[in-house]
Amino acid sequence: MRAIQVAAFGGPEVLSPVELHDPAPGPGQVVVGMAAADVIFLDTLLRSGWGRDFFPRELPYIPGGGGSGEVVAVGEGVDPAWAGRRVVARTGTGYAERVVADVDEIMPIPDGMTFETAAALVHDGTTAIMMERLGAAQKGEWVLVTAAAGGAGSLLVQLAVDAGARVVAAASSDAKLAQARELGAEVTVDYTRPDWVERVREATGGGAALVYDGAGGPLGTAALNALADGGRFVTYGTAEGFAAPDRELAARRDLRVFTPLADGRPTREAAHERLALALELAAEGRLRPAIGATYPLERAADAHRALAARTTVGKSLLLPGATGA
Repeated sequence: MRAIQVAAFGGPEVLSPVELHDPAPGPGQVVVGMAAADVIFLDTLLRSGWGRDFFPRELPYIPGGGGSGEVVAVGEGVDPAWAGRRVVARTGTGYAERVVADVDEIMPIPDGMTFETAAALVHDGTTAIMMERLGAAQKGEWVLVTAAAGGAGSLLVQLAVDAGARVVAAASSDAKLAQARELGAEVTVDYTRPDWVERVREATGGGAALVYDGAGGPLGTAALNALADGGRFVTYGTAEGFAAPDRELAARRDLRVFTPLADGRPTREAAHERLALALELAAEGRLRPAIGATYPLERAADAHRALAARTTVGKSLLLPGATGA
């Protein structure tokens, strides 16, 4: 099979196309012929060697964390009825024509849903559901979403709108802001402008009640100032490291700060339940992944470069093209 392999940590150029033996499922496992592989910003960080204490990677490795496709083989102890089914897989790899997954790492794709839509929800859908539950957007309140054109950010815009909130979307280009308006944002702000926080406070009449921060780093830290007193701050962005909110300032202003990703990785069971809900909402038409770029498997390096340059509007996917035996 064709796959992308990382033999040494470094820049996008270390993503090398290789030919490997087709994998075989072990007991309790299946092999999925991948139609669409999820690509997230975390993949670019791990490729560079970041976070090995939390996300250990032994070289060489196949990047990714899952996607969607068709079950092409089942292992001992697995119900044979899984063979031939369209599934999403949230597992430890993804940039390949075939991947092995434990049977409790897969779930059926709802009828009528494309492989691309399902793959786009594998991580960003679970992240958005987690953040939405922490923030709990309320009808009529102002919600600021930073990195609003990203995979998770674009979903959080929709979840907040679905809850009846009024959304301010912050992003870095006209195309990204246009996408946020299309998804229901009432106000858009370019956060490359030095006065962007003041513009948010002005638009919301003194500050948002809730911030979903997908930017992290200095931008995420600055977003705390866009909150009204008593507000909630939910941060998950890692592009420039996690946001570093001033805890004393937050306490003085009665702000509630949630840093779920810094507090530890979700359990497999929790991620599975959140993914199931994301798929359900998408099947109902209440959640629509904004897929901005798709690449053939061999162009994985281009996908990483675009993410690092922040030129991608919406979600990125790789299309290995293997959906059957």
